[in-house]
Amino acid sequence: MNTFIAYVLKLICIVIFLSLLQSCSIQKQLNRDLKDSKVLQLGFTGFALYDVDSQKMIYTYNADKYFIPASNTKLFTFYTGLKILGDSVPALQYRISGDSLIFRGTGDPSLLYKNLPESKVLNFLKESKQNLYYQPHSITTSGFGPGWAWDDYNDYYSAERSEFPIYGNVVSISESYLENTPRTYPSYFQKILIKSNEDHSSSKVKRVLEKNELVYTDNWKPSKNEQIIPFKTSPQLFAQLLSDTLHKKVEVLNITNSNQKLDRILYSLPSDSIYYKMLQDSDNFIAEQILLMASLKISDTLAPEKAIDFMKRNYLKDLPETKWIDGSGLSRYNLFSPRSIVLLLKKIRKEVPQERLLKMLPAGGKSGTLKDYFVNEPAYIFAKTGTLSNNQALSGYIKAKSGKILIFSFMENNYLRPASEIRKQLEPIFKNIYEKY
Repeated sequence: MNTFIAYVLKLICIVIFLSLLQSCSIQKQLNRDLKDSKVLQLGFTGFALYDVDSQKMIYTYNADKYFIPASNTKLFTFYTGLKILGDSVPALQYRISGDSLIFRGTGDPSLLYKNLPESKVLNFLKESKQNLYYQPHSITTSGFGPGWAWDDYNDYYSAERSEFPIYGNVVSISESYLENTPRTYPSYFQKILIKSNEDHSSSKVKRVLEKNELVYTDNWKPSKNEQIIPFKTSPQLFAQLLSDTLHKKVEVLNITNSNQKLDRILYSLPSDSIYYKMLQDSDNFIAEQILLMASLKISDTLAPEKAIDFMKRNYLKDLPETKWIDGSGLSRYNLFSPRSIVLLLKKIRKEVPQERLLKMLPAGGKSGTLKDYFVNEPAYIFAKTGTLSNNQALSGYIKAKSGKILIFSFMENNYLRPASEIRKQLEPIFKNIYEKY
């Protein structure tokens, strides 16, 4: 018996020794890859790698320094949804009073947003026999978040935040079948198209900064894909667009004159459907609306900063200090460390079954924003990308060849090279971790 025990102990020692040897080998390789890369050293690099089985951080490089995370911020938004929203998305609050249906929004992004499954809201309002009255929240949150680039207002990724979005708060521009003029969807915006005689080289439609006027010139050319332009939101515009869609009148109630308590809730979609789209496509609009919905649930107000503060005080208090400003990562005020993101991903993994979690994240060579990167069979990287000009991040899970799960966060800031060059540097680094760990 003593001989058997000695044999087992010897085997355990051998396994531990080989594990340490393997870990040292990877650490040396990562040191060479990160510190000797001429491309990565032109910027500011941070990296953290965590072994789920041993519950140890097996490699760090500037892991406690702060970086602009870009869309890696959506991982924090995802966790917020998991902890606050529940299984279904609250779509609207309402009350039926006599011949009136009075309703208001919750921040749900799904109404007529083509990137999401059909919301239950449309049929609910269409089939109602009551007169429809929209009662807006008294919302003080601006359409843009702190630290967003104001001159991106005409680009698809800068849709405004709002209490009750419709059509994703964007208008689609495509070629008209009848003549060489733009065609809008929804068609309501066709009447605010303006042809300008000013001579400029732009081939795109441009919205006037502070109002909903869409300007094009003789240089306008239809693009291969639709041009997507955010519109300026307002309760009146929402009601008009909804009226046009339902083919029935929707009136806006004056906030100050309405004391109606709307105590019933209609739910629209499974929450996973919006998380999937946000993570796979890095959808900024959905991310921002998740924070608004979370805020309403915990405070009865639409203020994303309240959702952020609640999460930091209750579910993220054991993470290193962070500067978390918005839901999407469009803000350059956000600051996270690779270590804090790894610890967040560790929490998420405990909350979400592995199969469900890996399916929601972009998979290398397979889906979402990683479809063209880290190509391998089988896919081994499941991660959230993040890109702003001169800033890039990639954080998620590696399913190593051995079957082990590793959690990682790579962040690169302040580089002047094309983002594609950074991604090329990462391919062999992560492939080596996959093969050898």
